Amino acid sequence: MTALPLPHSLFRAALASTEGLVLGTWIKVPATEHVELVALAGFDFVVIDLEHSTISTESAYGLIGTALLTGVAPIVRVPSLDGGIVPRLLDAGAEGIMVPHVDSVEEARAAVAAARFPPLGARGVGATSRAGAWGSIPRADYLRYGQEEVVLIAQIESAAAALAAAEIAAVPGLDALLVGAADLSTSEGRAEDDPLITQLIARAIRGAQEAGVPIGNAGGATQAAAQAAADAGYAFTLMSNDASLLAVGASAAVAAGRAARTPERMTP
Repeated sequence: MTALPLPHSLFRAALASTEGLVLGTWIKVPATEHVELVALAGFDFVVIDLEHSTISTESAYGLIGTALLTGVAPIVRVPSLDGGIVPRLLDAGAEGIMVPHVDSVEEARAAVAAARFPPLGARGVGATSRAGAWGSIPRADYLRYGQEEVVLIAQIESAAAALAAAEIAAVPGLDALLVGAADLSTSEGRAEDDPLITQLIARAIRGAQEAGVPIGNAGGATQAAAQAAADAGYAFTLMSNDASLLAVGASAAVAAGRAARTPERMTP
């Protein structure tokens, strides 16, 4: 049986082909069924969250495999660049890496070094992993995918990062930005709708656009939230997360059930 070349990035393909927003959601629960369900719902990508959940690298491995099999792009948010976690997750088949709290060009370059092969970065070669189809594809295809298809996303979560967004976005090997409005506003001791925060976010969006790099955000699972993201200039958005989507659906079901009225029972 002849091995096929590695596919192109599903996330990049969605950005190139979708006129509207590219839609994703966070995965907070280490359950492969959740990835299946959001894939069936029609999301373009998932972000498996290793920063704000208890998901382990081993669990992430299973979630990544499920995403690949169900046709939804698996991106993993790492807690940091420590411990060689980035190349391990990429060799596990992750289509992209999201790095939190990238506040400077230097930190963006460090992320690139972890995610890219030489000469752009310092990622080691592991072509006998899932990312290399267990060694069944030419090494050149494995290396090309890592350099050209893997998506590296830097999170903009501070005033310093927002002000330097254009320079961060222009770092070779970085593909996209994501605004973390919650951390950005908290770091400034202000609400997310405070004029200073909205100005900083607008600055980050302009910076990404000037660099020709897509930028996204995280919001709610409503048409209003998606429309606000589109109006602001975001190319992709994360709509809620698996746990919250389950909670909302469960609460709606219980509310509907409690609203039902039974006929009066006759008592003897």
